[in-house]
Amino acid sequence: MVRTQIYLTKHQRDELAAISKAAGRKQSELIREAVDRLIHQASHRRREAILREAAGIWKDRTDLPDFNSTRAEWNRK
Repeated sequence: MVRTQIYLTKHQRDELAAISKAAGRKQSELIREAVDRLIHQASHRRREAILREAAGIWKDRTDLPDFNSTRAEWNRK
């Protein structure tokens, strides 16, 4: 692990201490868990944005084969 220092407001520190005490877990564990959750949410949003951006990028291409007829050929075999 890498040591990192952060500044919290007094309210954040007091609430974190209360949650830590009630949960019986270290404050550092709770902070790491919250950071992991934030990273997961952000990566999910990035993936969704990339998929939305890529959706339909080939719709105006005229140099592609007719996928419906190609797929129909596969289904006949």
